[in-house]
Amino acid sequence: MAVIGLTGGIGSGKSTVARMFGALGVHWVDADDVAREVVEPGTPALARIAEHFGAEILQVDGSLDRARLRTIVFEHPDERAWLEGLLHPVIREELMRQLQPADYALPYVLLVSPLLLETDQHQLAEKVVVVDVPVEVQLARTMARDDNDQAQVERIIAAQMPRDKRLQKADEVVDNNTMLSDVERQVSELHKKFMVAFG
Repeated sequence: MAVIGLTGGIGSGKSTVARMFGALGVHWVDADDVAREVVEPGTPALARIAEHFGAEILQVDGSLDRARLRTIVFEHPDERAWLEGLLHPVIREELMRQLQPADYALPYVLLVSPLLLETDQHQLAEKVVVVDVPVEVQLARTMARDDNDQAQVERIIAAQMPRDKRLQKADEVVDNNTMLSDVERQVSELHKKFMVAFG
C-alpha cells in the first residue's frame, strides 16, 4: 500500500485537507496526534522527558506541560536536539504501525506531518503533497487558532522549512489560500490521480 505524505507549514490547513481525503474514504494518520500519544502519562518516553527536564515539566495530573517544553526547546537548540533524538524514532515506529489499517480497500494511505520534510518521515512516503498558503496567512491563522503571540508564531515558522524549499520538494501542491469548494475540488482530483497511480 502506498503512503502519501501530506505536509505544509503551521497554519496552512493540513488537517482540513486531511479531513477532505478522509471524507473520500482515505485512511490518514496525523503525526502530531501520534507525537502526543507517545508522551501520554505512563509511556516510557514521558518518563525519560521528566527524568531529563525535571518533574516541573509535568502538569498536576502527570501529563506533559507542552507549553513549558515548547518554550525550553525553542530557546535551547541542544535541548531540542535531545528531545528529537528521543522522540523521532518512537514516533516513526508508531506511525508505521498506524499506517497499516486492517480491512482497508484503497491503494493508498495518508501520512499527515508538519515535519515530514524536516525529519526522516519523508522516507516513508512515495509522494509528497504540500498544502500551501502565503506566510502572512500562516501567521494570521495560527495566532487566531492557538492564541500565540506573533513573535512565537514567527519563531515556529522560522524553525520549519522555508516555503519555497518546501514547494520545491512537493510532488503535488494543494493551494489552500482559496475558497473551500476549490480546495475540495483539488483534493478530489488528487484522489482520482492516486487511485489510478496506485490502484
